[in-house]
Amino acid sequence: MTTENNSPSENTNKDPRMSRFGFRKPRIFPPVWLVICVFAMFALDRWLPLIQLYPRMAGVSSWLLMSPGLVLILVAANLFRRADTGVVPFSKSTALVTNGVYRFTRNPMYLGMALILAGGALKLGSLGAWIPVPVFMAIIQNQFIKNEEIFLTAIYGEEFRQYCQRVRRWI
Repeated sequence: MTTENNSPSENTNKDPRMSRFGFRKPRIFPPVWLVICVFAMFALDRWLPLIQLYPRMAGVSSWLLMSPGLVLILVAANLFRRADTGVVPFSKSTALVTNGVYRFTRNPMYLGMALILAGGALKLGSLGAWIPVPVFMAIIQNQFIKNEEIFLTAIYGEEFRQYCQRVRRWI
């Protein structure tokens, strides 16, 4: 007897985006939110800068945040691939990855994306350009991280709870 909730009769009247863990799977995934926020950042800097906090930065200063952000994303995704587990949010999870960068943050890919945005805002220098950074983080926190924690707790139980006690959500 199986306890899975994949019976067609049980799912016919449900929203196809509703997970078996009780939350709606998002339609827009984090990399798309990142691109949307990058466009919003440039638009806000151009048409609603609010206050120019400092002159636009030329050169490599903004890359001091963007480069580590990109490296963090690539390293974390590689750890998922090596563990043969899904990189896409809410895809099949076959392993709880807790080594490498996951020893310092539970969400290095999302942190990397936030660092890329912060680097872009740093380069532009206006207050308006900084607005998408916390907006992105709030979207990721509420639509992905909280639901992924439900998802992973249901799959890995006490092992994931202990990992959450050892390692912070962001940094």
